[in-house]
Amino acid sequence: MPATIRDVARESGVHISTVSRTFSAPHLVNAETRGRVLACAERLGYRPNRAARALITGRTHNIGLIVADIANPFFPPLIKAAESQARQRDYHIFVTDTDEDPSVEEDLVRALAKQVDGVLLCSPRMSDSLVEQLRHEVPLVVVNRRIAGLPSVVMDIAQGTRLAIDHLTGLGHRRIALVAGPRGSWSSREMRRSAAAAARAAGADLTVLGPNPPTVGGGTAVADRIARAGVSAVLAYNDLMAIGLVEGLHALGLRVPRDLSVVGVDDISLSSLTRPKLTTVANPTAAAGRAAVDLLLPPGGNRPTAAQITLQTELVIRDSTGPGPGN
Repeated sequence: MPATIRDVARESGVHISTVSRTFSAPHLVNAETRGRVLACAERLGYRPNRAARALITGRTHNIGLIVADIANPFFPPLIKAAESQARQRDYHIFVTDTDEDPSVEEDLVRALAKQVDGVLLCSPRMSDSLVEQLRHEVPLVVVNRRIAGLPSVVMDIAQGTRLAIDHLTGLGHRRIALVAGPRGSWSSREMRRSAAAAARAAGADLTVLGPNPPTVGGGTAVADRIARAGVSAVLAYNDLMAIGLVEGLHALGLRVPRDLSVVGVDDISLSSLTRPKLTTVANPTAAAGRAAVDLLLPPGGNRPTAAQITLQTELVIRDSTGPGPGN
């Protein structure tokens, strides 16, 4: 017969309520007692009934994690890190995918609201006003988007964009294209603003093409427009688009970086496996996943604050960028 909470209480010499608190609110139990209860539970093979605990505490110990496209290699490191961080807090994560559709995002948040204690909303495409409305239905932490009054974790893509444009202008490129991401993307808007300012400061011309799907196919599809734009360098919204763009340019008889330099964003694993290896802006996605969980589950079981965390990006220079015309 499986061990019960009464067995653990009797074995560890404490009241049943102390055993319950050890699993539902461990911060309320002193370390020595908590250690003794957990050791007894482990020895007896006791596992708390999560459903029963939820009825008592009002907490499900589940988190929702909504991503824009689970097939995008940007997201798995974030998901893996968030799951590990949540597991250390005795939480489970439900991962869902919106396929870049803002209406699906809204439906998923509402569907999860009564099944989880909070939602991590990653790279949402919804309007700010709708996200603000949904926060009243379930605690939210937004990743890769900054909304006033909401807790968020953002990767400093503006800084990364500046680094990329400065790298290209430093190589002598004076006509640069920015291949923008999907409509509704906060990161794409930040990149556009930062790239324009950095190009202007360096005396370079910036051409913006987009919005575009943030996929390999999206990059391939824009290759012909890039070839006709009269630019010598390109900054793509993400690595997938950059990889697709390199392939599309190759099909048109153009070589990277001999004819055009290309920079991506994210530093996904594929970026170092392509030929040429991709120069890219590295985003700290795993750190973002851990930080988002910590914001959603602050110590003491409190609700998330409106804290906003900014994580630094860095430029990784590889083989897809070279000297500009005449250099």
